[in-house]
Amino acid sequence: MRVRLAICAAVLCACSAPIVSAQDAVKVDPKHYSVITENDQVRILKVHYGPHEKSVMHSHPATVAVFLTDAKGTFTFPDGKKQDFTVKAGDAQYSAAGTHLPENTGDAGMDVIVTELKGHTAKPAAKPAAKPAEKK
Repeated sequence: MRVRLAICAAVLCACSAPIVSAQDAVKVDPKHYSVITENDQVRILKVHYGPHEKSVMHSHPATVAVFLTDAKGTFTFPDGKKQDFTVKAGDAQYSAAGTHLPENTGDAGMDVIVTELKGHTAKPAAKPAAKPAEKK
């Protein structure tokens, strides 16, 4: 019984290794990701995918992405779920920290600037003070 349990545990670990070991996009996919600049608050990446190019599973902290080109693609997540996207040049989006495998499904190249946010999350903006009621 213990041998069977050990074998099952080993198989489970081997199958989940790609998910658990998802890493920094720049390290695991330097063909598509390069660092433009970095400081203690952000890291800014230049991202380029040719037509129909695919990445590998990797992770990002919270990010802001600005698309420089129109693009169509698919994100595949560690659980196997997929999410298609279509963006226009100039579109921007925020994404919480996560792991994914991007693919450019379009017939043209896709260029994106990704700003990875480091450290603590920004505090919400303060609410403006209430205006006193006007006298009539």
